[in-house]
Amino acid sequence: MAANLKKRNQRGNMKLAILSTNLKCYSTRRLREAALQRGHEVKVLNTQKFAIDLEQGAPELYFHRKKLSSYDAVLPRIGASITYFGTAVVRQFEQMDVFSANSSAGISNSRDKLRSLQILSRHQIGIPKTTFVRDKRDILPAIERVGGAPVIIKLLEGTQGIGVLLADTVQSAEAIIELLHSQKQNVLIQKFVVESKGRDIRAFVVGDRVVGAMRRVAQGQEFRSNVHRGGLTEPIHLDKLYMDTAVRAAQILGLKVAGVDLLEGKNGPQIVEVNSSPGLEGIERCTQLDIAGSVIDYISAQVNFPEIDLRQRLTVSSGYGVAELHIPLGSEYIGKSIKGSGLEERDINVLTLYRSASVIPNPRQSRILEAGDRLLCFGKLELMRDMIPKKTNRRRRPMIKDLPDLPVADEVLRESSSDLSAISSKEEL
Repeated sequence: MAANLKKRNQRGNMKLAILSTNLKCYSTRRLREAALQRGHEVKVLNTQKFAIDLEQGAPELYFHRKKLSSYDAVLPRIGASITYFGTAVVRQFEQMDVFSANSSAGISNSRDKLRSLQILSRHQIGIPKTTFVRDKRDILPAIERVGGAPVIIKLLEGTQGIGVLLADTVQSAEAIIELLHSQKQNVLIQKFVVESKGRDIRAFVVGDRVVGAMRRVAQGQEFRSNVHRGGLTEPIHLDKLYMDTAVRAAQILGLKVAGVDLLEGKNGPQIVEVNSSPGLEGIERCTQLDIAGSVIDYISAQVNFPEIDLRQRLTVSSGYGVAELHIPLGSEYIGKSIKGSGLEERDINVLTLYRSASVIPNPRQSRILEAGDRLLCFGKLELMRDMIPKKTNRRRRPMIKDLPDLPVADEVLRESSSDLSAISSKEEL
């Protein structure tokens, strides 16, 4: 079977599995159609009909109670309602070294609005000011921190504009949030970007480029611009800043195929959401571009390079691992080249250099280090720990101390003392 797949790859064809629970929806049918048009073998497999088998050294998948045949690539279309099981299936394909257009981690990252914004917030990329609270007493201060009313209130796992509310006053925002909290719902409080005027941009990212984009405009009193909410669309050509922002957002979350929603803020693009299973009907109708074909062409070109869990693979050797090293102000490494830093002599390899908004993979040895640089490195963990500044080192590796003489700790200290006394008494008897 492996030999047959190799022959297919040499001819430029591939065997592709599209994971979808809705075989009749436009997106699934178009992706299948585009794959067949290009001479690929393609099957649409219902994600919920898989069984995952695990044993030492042999991860397997069963479909309709039969062992799954070999595939070159998989294209996940995982719905929000089956995220947990769907990502488990994708993860199993990854363990079997099958290329996946989107990684299981990327799908999980994008599906949770809070998680995705937390990840993006570490990077120099625009996002609306957002806060997340649980205590009733924190609601009003949180609304003030994002700029006051009006505010957007979002359910963490809503899609297609469902679970997105606009509160015009602080009082109405507080009432809505309290009601949702009483229903055990997790919500985000987000700054309302007034200048977006009920408009947003959907950029369709494939690999390292935007293959199509459209502006969506809300109708009437509706502030949500989603096509499913009746929004109108127009094709647009994005400038470099908007294209770069969309691509970076998808890459940061670990997605190769994504629908990135952006607001046109006064300070530049603001990422609202990154969708790991973007619909094709709206954007193909609007742009008249073969978006499905672009997805299939990308997968075909990348099929021999399956996504791997880098940290998992690189930490197999005892004592070695992946770590991120920071170059703070005053560091002895500032002004030195990577080669001159002595990292190589310590058996530490720099995989990627992060500098402000730039990501520099496999940086040259002549690259000069600057304050604020972050280095993703592979090497001996003990040596890398020694490079962490002493203050940080103490914070990250605190000494384990005895229980302190404090009221709460005393509760177990007293119990421990009485237990020891009882044991001693029994031994004496």
